[in-house]
Amino acid sequence: MSSTVLKPTSPVIWTASLVLAVLFVLSLCVGVSDMPLDRVFSDAAAFELLLVSRLPRTLAALLVGAGLAIAGLIMQTLVRNKYVEPSTAGTAQSAELGVLIVTLLWPSANLFLKSIIATGTALLGTSIFLMTAHRLPPTQPFLVPLFGIVYGGVIGAAVTFVAWQADLLQYLSVWTNGDFSGVLRGRYELLWIGAAMLVVAWVIADRLTIMAMGRDASVGLGIDYARMLQLGLVIVSVISALSTVVVGMIPFVGLVVPNIVSRLIGDNLRGTLPVVAVSGAILVLGCDILGRLIRYPYEIPVRTVMGCVGGVIFLWLLFRRPAHG
Repeated sequence: MSSTVLKPTSPVIWTASLVLAVLFVLSLCVGVSDMPLDRVFSDAAAFELLLVSRLPRTLAALLVGAGLAIAGLIMQTLVRNKYVEPSTAGTAQSAELGVLIVTLLWPSANLFLKSIIATGTALLGTSIFLMTAHRLPPTQPFLVPLFGIVYGGVIGAAVTFVAWQADLLQYLSVWTNGDFSGVLRGRYELLWIGAAMLVVAWVIADRLTIMAMGRDASVGLGIDYARMLQLGLVIVSVISALSTVVVGMIPFVGLVVPNIVSRLIGDNLRGTLPVVAVSGAILVLGCDILGRLIRYPYEIPVRTVMGCVGGVIFLWLLFRRPAHG
């Protein structure tokens, strides 16, 4: 690798952390209701607003952004393709299918049960995608994301058809629209399970890096390839399902963030994981704040903003050559 590549201990992580801290404070301040931070602890109403709405929303954006970015990084490692992420590989759509199934069978199910079913269907859908993706010609890397888009589209179309037949289209859109406006205290805490998955990803980061070399090389270096593949699938599925159940589907995060970080500091997961997590949190939180400001006092869902911003970033990544080999 070229010497122009930044080391994991470079100022990149500190700069990203500073930007995230600024966005964190800004997110607490932005909203329809007035909540000046200088008297939030002396004003009971402002303090209640902070604890019930602003802080949970901000934490949810951080957790979802970091989780989706790490899930995208792990999926790209498992598939050995830089152009896939949970929303373009059927994972998010499979989680959406789980939400629909539990709604049809147990309409009164709580958020935890919905998360369990959604995780199961996401795990199944992602496993099918991986089994098929590994059969595609490795000399045609764009076939994998194209297959993922078609695969996810088929699942999404099936979900939409069933929801339409059951008169649940509006209900399903509320669950999957990708919006933080409904996040309140008591509705986001399951995302901390996703944070635990990030810790697991950190523990196995070195083995995941070796797995990017392929099955034969991994086995030759003493890695239990099948078990690590299963663990990676569980991490991706849990994070994607929890994000879909709590806030809905948010595109591009797991696609553009790992690619940008890879161009800056390389592909060693041990070094890139913290930067990917912080960068994903910055992207999602920044888009959420932007959605609150564009048509203030009204809001634009973060999924819509992320679709525009992420699409532009992805096109930039496609047409701009990496600075290093």
